Amino acid sequence: MKKSHPIRRTLLATAATVSGIVLLLSLKPASDPAGSVQAGAAGGAPSAQGGVAAGAQTLTGTAVQTDYGPVQVRISVNGGKITGAEAVQQPSGGRSTQISADAIPKLNQAAVAAGSAEIDAVSGATYTSAGYKESLQSALDQAGNAQDSGAQVLTGTTVQTDYGPVQVRITVSGGKITNAEAIQAPSGGRSTQITGDSVPKLNQAAVAAGSAEIDAVSGATYTSAGYKESLQSALDQAGNAQGSGSEVEAGGSQDAGGGAEDGEGSEAGQATGTQVLTGSTIQTDYGPVQVRVTVTDGKITNAEALQQPSGGRSTQISSTAIPELNQNAVSAGSADIDAVSGATYTSGGYKQSLQSALDQAG
Repeated sequence: MKKSHPIRRTLLATAATVSGIVLLLSLKPASDPAGSVQAGAAGGAPSAQGGVAAGAQTLTGTAVQTDYGPVQVRISVNGGKITGAEAVQQPSGGRSTQISADAIPKLNQAAVAAGSAEIDAVSGATYTSAGYKESLQSALDQAGNAQDSGAQVLTGTTVQTDYGPVQVRITVSGGKITNAEAIQAPSGGRSTQITGDSVPKLNQAAVAAGSAEIDAVSGATYTSAGYKESLQSALDQAGNAQGSGSEVEAGGSQDAGGGAEDGEGSEAGQATGTQVLTGSTIQTDYGPVQVRVTVTDGKITNAEALQQPSGGRSTQISSTAIPELNQNAVSAGSADIDAVSGATYTSGGYKQSLQSALDQAG
């Protein structure tokens, strides 16, 4: 049999190698869906609004109203990966409590594993799953939006008004409020129309003023008051979590008068290593409890309840118990604090939410 020429053999081998490489490249998986953070990847993957910043972020999604109650998701993103996910609000009461207890841990695990909001619904919890995915996506969108140097996405306290809750989220970049939105607002009946008219005006006013010193919208007094209170609590976090020169500037100007007006928020927590951490919303028999703490150099320097039982006797109990619990948290430096006499459920919810905030500090 005639032997092949060496050069011919070399050319055939080279051609086969090139063909193999082309075949492998043609089989390369498609990129992740928009809005995802690649699980297990070394770097950030694209989100709906752009890539995910490499640094650690704790991001709270929009509170999504479902037929069985609100769902709100908070995630931790580090190095472009979702490292933790939890529901800070979830349906509760009757059968919903049991469904949430079963579904939420599975959804949390799925979010971390998938690194995106492209996760399957949990069987028997269709509404909760849909709300979870929507809130998760809104949190991931923030990761993409907040990549500019110095950008912070800050979520204010949920303020209860006579017509429903109001909660504001702002983006602060370069010392300026660059965006404001209401992630909770009164809805239903006439409230939906009032909210639709007033909230865009309040958002615009917050960006223009650079502070919570904005005028109420005519015909939306309660919504405006709740908006301003939640906005101020978000601005307080901007003051607590930054070093010197953290005042927020009004409308992009250099005028010192445009900063956040609340001295307590803007002067506190200037030490290096300051974190403002929001705990989970804990549902108690008398209403939700949610705690936010400021931790500086490993110590709790401030504690407050963002949500607490209210209405009837609960308002009086909360007004007595919460200040005492706040003080005890700072004194103890942990969630190992005594329950306040006469406020057993509120104390239990407070301690659980406090612990979940401290867990974020690591």
